Amino acid sequence: MDGTLASDGGFAKGVIDLGGLEVRQVTTFAKVWSTSRDGAGAAFFRPSPVPAGFSVLGHYAQRDGRPLSGHVLVARDTTAPDAAEPILATPRDCALVWSSPDGAGCFWLPTAPGGYRPVGVVVTATPEKPPLDEVRCVRADFTEACEAEAPPVWSWSGDRGGGFVSVAALRPAVRRVDARGVHAGTFLARSSAAPVEASALACLRNNGASHTSAMPDLAQVHAVLAAYAPLVYLHQGETYMPSSVAWFFENGALLHQRRQQQKGSQQAPTTVAADGSNLPQGGDNDGSYWLDLPVGRDQRERVKKGDLASAKAYMQVKPMLGGTATDLAMWFFYPINGPARARVLGALTIPLGGIGSHVGDWEHLTLRVSNFSGELLRVYFSQHSAGTWVDASQLEYAAGGGRPVAYASLHGHAFYPRAGLELQGSAVAGIRNDSARGSVLDTGGHGRCEVVSAEYLGVAEPAWLGFMRPWGPTEVYDVGHVINRVARFLPRAIRERLERLVNKVFVGDGATGPKKHGSWINDEKDPN
Repeated sequence: MDGTLASDGGFAKGVIDLGGLEVRQVTTFAKVWSTSRDGAGAAFFRPSPVPAGFSVLGHYAQRDGRPLSGHVLVARDTTAPDAAEPILATPRDCALVWSSPDGAGCFWLPTAPGGYRPVGVVVTATPEKPPLDEVRCVRADFTEACEAEAPPVWSWSGDRGGGFVSVAALRPAVRRVDARGVHAGTFLARSSAAPVEASALACLRNNGASHTSAMPDLAQVHAVLAAYAPLVYLHQGETYMPSSVAWFFENGALLHQRRQQQKGSQQAPTTVAADGSNLPQGGDNDGSYWLDLPVGRDQRERVKKGDLASAKAYMQVKPMLGGTATDLAMWFFYPINGPARARVLGALTIPLGGIGSHVGDWEHLTLRVSNFSGELLRVYFSQHSAGTWVDASQLEYAAGGGRPVAYASLHGHAFYPRAGLELQGSAVAGIRNDSARGSVLDTGGHGRCEVVSAEYLGVAEPAWLGFMRPWGPTEVYDVGHVINRVARFLPRAIRERLERLVNKVFVGDGATGPKKHGSWINDEKDPN
């Protein structure tokens, strides 16, 4: 893949200049300590070997039971050697955060000199303080605020005296396409003896003139896609297939407009042009416009079924993590979502009376790629109003290659990394998400993926992408009434629990187009 990624730009060159601070991604480690307590385990590593001239910023932590696959950044100051305030500085001291009962594992927080911030924790296999030159602190103007990622990498409540210890990966607190915070791969450790907050540490900041200098060009985007384009499997019982946007428009999709003179009245709907050029652009979701299926019954029923032969992924390419990663957000359109079903009391499935069904369903997968190496880091699976990240080492891949597999759930079209039943909620009251290997949409096939937005490359966006109103009429359900009707035999407490869950799962961006989803300019949502 290296040859296909070659260019004059900064993508996949192994090093990124943050404006005087050069950073490299290290993926090889030496284990310092590991533990397994109360069924939960983790291992802790220092980067090794470290490239000549570069300094360690912090150590790495990973859960047990998976291949070692993470990375940390190491850095070197490329400004004048005799600068009065170099970008990197040796810590003044290290403070003990936690020690295992036998002293075989200790976490240390570097104490930075004035005007500098620590970026990571140091782990030792003895109670002795680490050498001060084990890590470097970073000048404050090259740092950004960070936060602990959930869930934690490891936690234990069996410490001496009933205390606790918790370890969590760090990430920039602000994660947008224009944000400058850089993920360093380090972690936060805190304990009952030293309740360290994330604010005690920092992430890096990209101070380069352009934070997109290491982003891929269009040819490199297509090379990455050729290597990692996912295969999307639909359930064998799926009735409501995806389609292309053009197919939806060409088969009678209608644009509705509410009259301004008479509240609640409507003008006659307009047939949408095949390229969406007659759709209103911009604006807010104020109820003035919306799309809907064709009026004729036969045509309406046909469009509901979608058209897998025309379906494709519509891809947004965007910088993340201060331009050190590229997100390939792949959007899929379904003319309609099917109705949801619940599973209660561990075994009983009940339909939810049409709740969850709406016209104009947009779902997405996001591939996060390292701008240091061009390698796939993780994939985000959108799931109704939220979703989940899965690291590359934990994905399912197509036979004979490195292309990840995703499963779209029956009727709801939420994405999952494995086939089977996933419950949102609990066994007592949960929303069913069933997935299996039925029909497949190969996003790497000819014409199956279209780059519709890459702002830093100046890619021209299709007209329909600028339609900011709903892609279907607003569906309003009396959730409590529906549940009391379809599940009247259940105890009241379980019905109320199910009602709260349904309101939580199906409240979100809904039928709005990709640009109205928060992840268009921000990082993906955390799990509910």
